[in-house]
Amino acid sequence: MKENFEKSLEMLLHHEGGYVWHPKDPGGETNLGVTRAVYEQWVGRQVMDGEMKALTVADVAPIYKTNYWDKIKGDDPMMASGLDFAAFDWGVNSGTGRPARVIQKYIGATQDGAIGPKSLARLAENDPVKVIQYLYEQRQKFYERLPTFETFGKGWTRRNQETLKAAMEMVNE
Repeated sequence: MKENFEKSLEMLLHHEGGYVWHPKDPGGETNLGVTRAVYEQWVGRQVMDGEMKALTVADVAPIYKTNYWDKIKGDDPMMASGLDFAAFDWGVNSGTGRPARVIQKYIGATQDGAIGPKSLARLAENDPVKVIQYLYEQRQKFYERLPTFETFGKGWTRRNQETLKAAMEMVNE
């Protein structure tokens, strides 16, 4: 829902944290959850040394809105409150196509990884609590299959659990 972006971004940034450059993270240099590659694509140039460390929420919020929130149709009234956050958080963490396909599978829509009018119409016919729960379960299974689960799995599992809890609270607001 349109009014959920700011709150969802705040919760997402809690998960993403600040500046990191972990040698086992395939995303490489990252700040506020935005990788160097994503930021370079956004600004249309290579970033200078130190520029990633200096990113602010104001710098990254438009990236999250355009590249993730809008792609999962977070502003659409048929995207239930709570489900918008759950899909957004996983989309940022693993690409927006992944939660979109999982949602589409659950609702019996074509699994093309892009939520459009047909998916939204079917989504509106489903209980958001059940869709959120399914998204949570599939997200956890996805994480557990990753070769880096041993290194990052504890954090991913905590994030997934926290996302589920917050999403369920948003459904009931």
